[in-house]
Amino acid sequence: MKKSSYYSTILLLLAIFIVVAAISERYFFRADLTEGGQYSLSKATKNILKNLDQPVTVSAYFTKDLAPDLAKVKRNFQDMLMEYSSLSGGKVVYKFENPNENEETENEALSAGIRPVLFNAREKDEITQQKVFMGAVIRLGNEKEVLPFIDPNSSIEYSLSTSIKKLSVTDKPKIGFVQGQGEPSKNEYQQVMSELEVLYNVEDVYLTDTMDYIRNYQALVIAAPKDTFNVPQLQILDHYLGKGGRLFIALNHVQGDLQTLRGSVQKNGLSDWLAAKGLQIDDSFVTDANCGTVGVSQRTNFGTMTSQVKFPFIPIITQFEDHAATKGLEQLVMAFCSPMNYVGDTTAIFTPLAMTSENSGVQNTPVMFDINKKWTQSDFTAGSQVVAGVLEGANNNGLSKIALVTNGDFAYNGTGQRPRMQQEDNISFMVNIIDWLSDDTGLIELRTKTITSRPIDVMTDGTKLILKWLNFLLPLILVIIYGLIRMQINRNKRIKRMQEGYVK
Repeated sequence: MKKSSYYSTILLLLAIFIVVAAISERYFFRADLTEGGQYSLSKATKNILKNLDQPVTVSAYFTKDLAPDLAKVKRNFQDMLMEYSSLSGGKVVYKFENPNENEETENEALSAGIRPVLFNAREKDEITQQKVFMGAVIRLGNEKEVLPFIDPNSSIEYSLSTSIKKLSVTDKPKIGFVQGQGEPSKNEYQQVMSELEVLYNVEDVYLTDTMDYIRNYQALVIAAPKDTFNVPQLQILDHYLGKGGRLFIALNHVQGDLQTLRGSVQKNGLSDWLAAKGLQIDDSFVTDANCGTVGVSQRTNFGTMTSQVKFPFIPIITQFEDHAATKGLEQLVMAFCSPMNYVGDTTAIFTPLAMTSENSGVQNTPVMFDINKKWTQSDFTAGSQVVAGVLEGANNNGLSKIALVTNGDFAYNGTGQRPRMQQEDNISFMVNIIDWLSDDTGLIELRTKTITSRPIDVMTDGTKLILKWLNFLLPLILVIIYGLIRMQINRNKRIKRMQEGYVK
């Protein structure tokens, strides 16, 4: 190969790199080969960005020289912002600041609501604590949303997209929490409210209101009622469904009391109303070998000690139907729930959502709980039991939907100085169902879109080694192939020029 040809090849490669770099500045592109598209933006996010009317400014505050695991979060966040900017036509503008650089920038981050976190860092064989900033402020006009700390284990896309959606939405749909039958107030669902109020106006509603007023709600929520529903109230619900309404019911059909160690049926008229629609709830408790625990106090010579004992009346649910409301869920904790099934006709469609394990049993009411019982396999012979499902039925005014969970307290926080915190998946399950009922399902998949265990963890060492070397060698091989092709092209040109009668 002549020197001139060699230099021309080098110049051509440099030109290609420059053109690719220039294009990538304007048009963002990346290939996502992960399971479930962990690094691909959802349709919901794309719709939010394409419908932006005003510019959105994102000020990201990240400490410089983060530990490798945390630096990866910063890279992912930066890549995501590049893609957001590209898809929005430049309406998403972003900048990165290092609050550790000077006191002025740190005070700016703190006053904006960014929360520093202490992390252990290794320096010269010593473990030192480092104050780390990893947050962002999203602004649209005079409004702002703050991400105080971007959790490496949470969905960055969900946090960012919902913040932008909350700032940009002008007319939120209304969700009604039914009150008047002993239901907890919406303020006793603090975790649920923090999710719902991003996209909805959540209000208390009473079944004594006019039927036309009830129709203003995208969905109604009936959670853990204690008192009886009368006939006029049930007629209002019938009218609401007849107009294509959407209803979420979390019902304690059975009640367990660990103080008296008794379990019984709790009738309030709602279960009979559901049964007339084909949703039958059995007068029994579900038990499951895959279960939670309760604390048992025992007197010893050294005082009273509390130990945790497995209690099959608290099933841990890990089996889910492939449905928008269950996407990404790993497990629910459902204390004192009942089995349910659909016994209606085929004019409606019933879909089970959550089921107990195959090692399940059924205890008919009334029940006396024996905390110290030695459970055996013979106690779990009933097979998997459905504890949550949805019923869809068409009518002249649209498609009505009922979502039913046979535990009223699975997402309940309560009140007081220290309200109980529910498992994250329990909260996501309730919010996901309400999203699905409200036809605003776009962000459901993002709420539970986190990177947990992936198939690479179960690959053989040989497969991992092949992938490692392929990742290292493939770019080199491609460059060599390109060089060989260029060399062959130049050789052919040289041979052609040497032929007798060649005319350029």
